[in-house]
Amino acid sequence: MSVTITYFGHSAFALEAGGARVLIDPFFTGNPLAEKAGIVGAEQRADAIVLTHGHGDHLGDTVPIAKRTGAAVFCAWEIHEYLHEQGVTRTEPGNPGGRIEAPWGWVAFTQAFHSSSFNGRYMGQPMGAVVCLGGRTVYHCGDTGLFSDMKLLGEIYRPDVAMVPIGDRFTMGPALATRAAELIAAPLVIPVHYKTFGLLRQDAAGFAPRGVEVRELGAGESLRLG
Repeated sequence: MSVTITYFGHSAFALEAGGARVLIDPFFTGNPLAEKAGIVGAEQRADAIVLTHGHGDHLGDTVPIAKRTGAAVFCAWEIHEYLHEQGVTRTEPGNPGGRIEAPWGWVAFTQAFHSSSFNGRYMGQPMGAVVCLGGRTVYHCGDTGLFSDMKLLGEIYRPDVAMVPIGDRFTMGPALATRAAELIAAPLVIPVHYKTFGLLRQDAAGFAPRGVEVRELGAGESLRLG
């Protein structure tokens, strides 16, 4: 089954296959790349939302989208608690190492080396997310530094695509992200978490993993697997 991956800038994506639509880190409001492309959260359809962590540039528009669409939110336990306080009733909490089944596939969370809070509130462990949809597997690294178990995760999940942060300062920069992509060894990698804000790198120069195809996407641009 073919899977369509759409990028919205920063670290936000939609995955679509077989009529199901899964959003990852749906940051639209306040995302200058999405806003410049005319992409707004109020227009987004979702059957599920996957969150890597609780920072505002990843939690994003989760609450209004989930309340409007009834999408199930896959997230850390602490985010699950926060979302229920905000009136979101369908959540699927989990932690690294676990796998959560869904009608359209499954989600497995991985470790990530970062932080996670929202308005001063602790939002649980930051994570990466492996999403299987339409028979294809995507590994969204979340916000993270480099760690050697990326090689093991690549061997276990064998992702078709990896989304790797390259923006530096808060995550890996291009040199370490290059090493991460080589460890994961997905055939295709999409650089994320860059050129959104002034503190991040404004281009992907220096991100050049060997044996891996790098595909830079603009906000609103899609690619199809299969």
